[in-house]
Amino acid sequence: MALALCLPPTPLGFLAPLPLIWLLTRGGFRFGLLAGIGFWAVHLVWLPLSFVVLFETPWGAVPYLPLVLIKAALWGVVFGLTRGRPLARAGLWVVQEYLTSLGEIAFPWGFVGYALVEAPGRVLASLGGVYLLSLVVLGMAVGVYAAWQRLRADPVVFSAPALGLAGLLLGWVGLWSIPLPALQANEKALLVQGNINPLRKLEGVSAEETYLQLTRQGLQAHPDVTVVVWPETAVAGFSPQLVALLGHRELISGLETGITNRVVRLWSGQVTHFYDKNRLVPFGEYFPWSEALRPVYRFFFRAFGFDGDLGSRMPGTAYTPLDNYGAFICYESVFPSVARGLVLNGAQVLELGSNDAWYGPSFGGLQHFQMGRLRAVETGRWLLRAGNDGVTAIIDPYGRVMARIPQRQAAYLAGEFGILQHHTPYVRFGDWAVILAALLSIGLRNRAKGTIV
Repeated sequence: MALALCLPPTPLGFLAPLPLIWLLTRGGFRFGLLAGIGFWAVHLVWLPLSFVVLFETPWGAVPYLPLVLIKAALWGVVFGLTRGRPLARAGLWVVQEYLTSLGEIAFPWGFVGYALVEAPGRVLASLGGVYLLSLVVLGMAVGVYAAWQRLRADPVVFSAPALGLAGLLLGWVGLWSIPLPALQANEKALLVQGNINPLRKLEGVSAEETYLQLTRQGLQAHPDVTVVVWPETAVAGFSPQLVALLGHRELISGLETGITNRVVRLWSGQVTHFYDKNRLVPFGEYFPWSEALRPVYRFFFRAFGFDGDLGSRMPGTAYTPLDNYGAFICYESVFPSVARGLVLNGAQVLELGSNDAWYGPSFGGLQHFQMGRLRAVETGRWLLRAGNDGVTAIIDPYGRVMARIPQRQAAYLAGEFGILQHHTPYVRFGDWAVILAALLSIGLRNRAKGTIV
């Protein structure tokens, strides 16, 4: 539970090594299972808070229970396989994080590396992604524990263990205090936040007038804007009124098609590019094992106020930029591979359209936003994030929030960004940190009683 309080959206990431020292050095499967229940119950408590309030039914809390138990069981497996070997446990922990980002029911939440999202040291993600940050945080905990154990056995002030412990602590402080240079921004965007109730949209309520009005206000106040960004599934089509309003400007907007979750680039009245969401939300945008679980799905659909069956959306098939905009959608922001794929295919700036209104009044939207910030760092790109009810923000390639507007209100945000072409080491070499973690988890064995590996 203490570790959960060290991850987004709290600012307590600098404390993360403390609970990790305890978690990495004790127990087996049962210990890991119980610790996992405590962690995931706190980290994902936004799920019942949002579903119960949004759908106005206590049944909204039911999916939370099996999810917590499944995620906790994975912790139990990691702890059981690495009992008595903290460094191997750290390695397998990161491997387990990576594996949760694969497959049709991927849910890559709760990575330890996100403890550094508020630290300038998050720039290390440009080298090896969030998985490298997880290794750094876990490695810090193992290193501090090892140095402290040796110092207790040989309490000499200027001994190697004492100097090693001091060096580790100074390094950790450094991650939270290193200066970051200013970056040049020579383009200007207008991001629009409509604050539309997602349930009303499912009932067919149009949001077009809201987005037109906010865009008109924004362009009147900031006529030098070159691109307008609307969030996920903002509208179902584009009117001639919008085309006249935009003039020579580009529009990047979510488009409700009923079949796919799509984002398009509108230029001079024509849709020139489109991208369909590849990583769909399991049990939300598509329904695994639909035939076998059809009675279960129907029960919950009725409990949540939906009639009949909800059909699955069709996923996209490639990470294709919209001209030079690497546009991706909502849930995809927690998958490092998505933003990396877009940049490898030519994206020079990232654009994220999201609809976090599904999180309701909980902190889930903030947690989602904080995790997505690292995609800018990993790829070395500016990130334009337009949310239906927030968080709407502009993030620079160092992960700094350069401009932001409050959540849960209809508003617009105008701010500067840059177009970049270089590739970070993470973009070029990918998830090499996971390979390193795997080597730690399988290549180290106890050699003597009391070893820490």
